[in-house]
Amino acid sequence: MMSFCISAGIELTDPTKESLARKEMAKLVAETVKEPGCLKFEIRQNLENPSLFTLWEIWQTAEDLDRHFQYDHTKAYLAQDLTRVKYVEKLFLPAGA
Repeated sequence: MMSFCISAGIELTDPTKESLARKEMAKLVAETVKEPGCLKFEIRQNLENPSLFTLWEIWQTAEDLDRHFQYDHTKAYLAQDLTRVKYVEKLFLPAGA
């Protein structure tokens, strides 16, 4: 079985809210990793530009990722409009890799 992977670049909508955004992203990560089908969900801050972040996600299936957007914690994070998506790469990770 192949896992469904996402790499996404996100940026702060307001650089003055960096501390709040990092706090809210940490909450999102803590809840998302508990979701069925979530194998990895990490957000890393860019060392050279603290307004930029990279999101790494690995899901058992694309449907698991779709369900992620239905959870209250995901909706609550997105409603705050702290970040916006710059790009999304959909990748497949072969079994055993």
